[in-house]
Amino acid sequence: MKVAVYPGSFDPATNGHLDIVARALTVFDSVVVAVLANPRKAPLLDVQTRVRVLREALDAADLPAGRADVATFDGLTVDAVRANGATSIVRGLRAVSDFEAEMQLAHNNRRLAPDIDTVFFMTAVEQGYVSSSLVKEIAFFGGDVSGMIPAAAVDALRDAHARR
Repeated sequence: MKVAVYPGSFDPATNGHLDIVARALTVFDSVVVAVLANPRKAPLLDVQTRVRVLREALDAADLPAGRADVATFDGLTVDAVRANGATSIVRGLRAVSDFEAEMQLAHNNRRLAPDIDTVFFMTAVEQGYVSSSLVKEIAFFGGDVSGMIPAAAVDALRDAHARR
């Protein structure tokens, strides 16, 4: 069984993230979306909310049943890959500008774990302009982000902004 881990902060999850999961499921039997629970960073959404949003979004998406799961991790991505019984890391690329940073990460991960490969998927053109940072900024200023993120993420952002 080919298992891959798709790591990230997912703060918040976007439709582009879901697109990458769908694309990865055409290559892998199972994809674990691994949410970074890094206590050294201050995300807008706490890790439990990010996990809940992703689970709801994956359930609502048109994906093969039972082949995508959500987990958390802190530390090295390659350790999370091994902990989830995977052999590959999935990363999404929106534009050529993403490639340089992603290539550095992939080479470092390969150096740490020669048995783990990174596989890149291009996000669908209609999602190529969306980033979590951009979504947070638009939402902060009251803009409509409902076409960029799953419904559960819209609700989570609204709640987070109401608390601030």
